[in-house]
Amino acid sequence: MSIEIKAPTFPESVQEGNIATWHKKPGDSVTRDELLVDIETDKVVLEVVAPADGTLDEVLKAEGDVVQSNEVIARVTAGGSSAKPAAEKESEPEAKAESGAKPDDSSKESSDEKIASPAARKLAEEKGVDLQKVSGSGKDGRITKEDIVAIQPTASPEQPAPASAPAPAASLPPLADGDRVEKRVPMTRMRSRIAERLVQVTQTTAMLTTFNEVDMHRIMNLRTEFKDSFSKIHNGTRLGFMGFFVRAATEALKRFPAVNASIDGTDVVYHGYQDVGVAVSTDKGLVVPVLRNADTMSIADVESTIAEFGGKARDGKLSIEEMTGGTFTITNGGVFGSLLSTPILNPPQTAILGMHKIQERPVAENGQVVIRPMMYLALSYDHRLVDGKEAVQFLVAIKEMIENPAKILLEI
Repeated sequence: MSIEIKAPTFPESVQEGNIATWHKKPGDSVTRDELLVDIETDKVVLEVVAPADGTLDEVLKAEGDVVQSNEVIARVTAGGSSAKPAAEKESEPEAKAESGAKPDDSSKESSDEKIASPAARKLAEEKGVDLQKVSGSGKDGRITKEDIVAIQPTASPEQPAPASAPAPAASLPPLADGDRVEKRVPMTRMRSRIAERLVQVTQTTAMLTTFNEVDMHRIMNLRTEFKDSFSKIHNGTRLGFMGFFVRAATEALKRFPAVNASIDGTDVVYHGYQDVGVAVSTDKGLVVPVLRNADTMSIADVESTIAEFGGKARDGKLSIEEMTGGTFTITNGGVFGSLLSTPILNPPQTAILGMHKIQERPVAENGQVVIRPMMYLALSYDHRLVDGKEAVQFLVAIKEMIENPAKILLEI
């Protein structure tokens, strides 16, 4: 029986996608729920799996082709992979007898095979993990992707883990002295969409950036003192700085509602909630998953959710819903060593907070010069809605809460 393989139903905000990677080619056997193809949209990468055991007969859309929602992209013949010629079936007992194996051995081995999700099998293959040695945490012992992610790679003393190396240039022809080689590749759909939105921001907003600096020594001392007990109590969640900044930002947003608002045509939309987007860098571009109702989240909730988002972003598993909306954004260029920058707005939001590298500098404190771990903060805002006074006061409020963490707890 021939089964049509269709592209997923895209959300309203996604018009079309591109075939990114075919993991099977025509004639290959497939099993139910096995990954067939990745479809890249301007926001996420969607996976299409096999609906049944069988054989991939025909691929209708090649890599790079544009696909619409629910469009037929391939056909699978069900049962093709599991069917065996009668002669092969009849010869199996004889072959087992010659090898000394009992007829029931193969069925026993098959029954002992671990059950794993398609994403888990793919990741296990990439990491070289033996599924038979993994304990599944899913239903009926099913191995999930999270089980594979949790496995720490080990390297023997004789064979240390290989260091990551740049992509080989084997596909390039031998170069003669003086040759100037160029390579032209099309933008990915996600990168193209990012470029489009960035140009839109510069053309349609009156963006301005204000700066301040914050003394991080109290937050750092607090983190050093409690990070171990924090991790133990909150199931391994790491205590970072983002949790403090998100909590400080949500308190500041309550005091300055224009920073949490957006412009819709000639209307100003004031949001009675704080949905904070956190920028995450991936190989394919910057994505911004959203912490819903961040004002009600504890520091532990913020840290654990951001860690979960980071893992999903690296694996291309963020959903449209997790990246939709947001009333304010925080980006941390400091993790890459950025000392100072002017972050660009994430429309239709009217402001974005930029964190940067913590660096020790001499500062004046009570008439004395002391060395403190300092961080520059940058707030880019849409001057059409947010006045300079509000923007500066908003940033000062965050600075004061970070320099005096008790103010976050006391909401003062």
